[in-house]
Amino acid sequence: MEAMEDVVEMTAVSKVYGKGGSAVAALREVSVGLPRGVFTAVMGPSGSGKSTFLQCAAGLDRPSSGRVTLAGTDLTRLGETKLTELRRTRLGFVFQSFNLVASLTVAQNITLPLRLAGVRPDRAWLAEIVARTGLGDRLGHRPAELSGGQRQRVAVARALVSRPEVVFADEPTGALDTVTARQVLTLLREAADALGQTVVMVTHDPVAAAFADRVLFLADGRVAGTLDSPGADSVAARMTRLGAWSVA
Repeated sequence: MEAMEDVVEMTAVSKVYGKGGSAVAALREVSVGLPRGVFTAVMGPSGSGKSTFLQCAAGLDRPSSGRVTLAGTDLTRLGETKLTELRRTRLGFVFQSFNLVASLTVAQNITLPLRLAGVRPDRAWLAEIVARTGLGDRLGHRPAELSGGQRQRVAVARALVSRPEVVFADEPTGALDTVTARQVLTLLREAADALGQTVVMVTHDPVAAAFADRVLFLADGRVAGTLDSPGADSVAARMTRLGAWSVA
């Protein structure tokens, strides 16, 4: 893959939970860059550190040691208030459980990050996001009136509405059927291709990973390699080898 500017850089990042004999190292000296405008999938066996990787990269959790920077801003040096402001304005999030506000309409859920930041929506950009996610006829509905796939599309639209530098997605298709999962993955693919977003997705599914530009593999809290232009079969083969390694 052609070298590109890294929008997120992790330098010697370690994360340890607990102390003494009960301490568990979730990440061990991880150094990696996440390029601007590139869709990266993060994979690994159970317990490999995937979720911790995403949480540290996104400033949702603080590393025990090491440094995380977002376009030159050192997240590890920011206080909680500054981190919250940064996540609200410069990052977007998509989770398996959707995390929509039940009392708000689709339109209100999509624009919630802007409202919290005290920013008026860019109407042209909002219209483009709504059109791309196919939610034009659902803007007045509430989450309970939507299918799982529609809820996840609302979550994707909400993640994109603030024009974030990075969109982080944690198992975004885990609760969806195959057809709906493909629709959501296509939206994330378009976010990278058409909108120039950096997308970082944690997944266990080789088919989902094949939508990415590259796959970053983790094992035992360490980077265990990358795969550019991944196919589902090649991802599955690499995961099989990693699984054998982690058990050995």
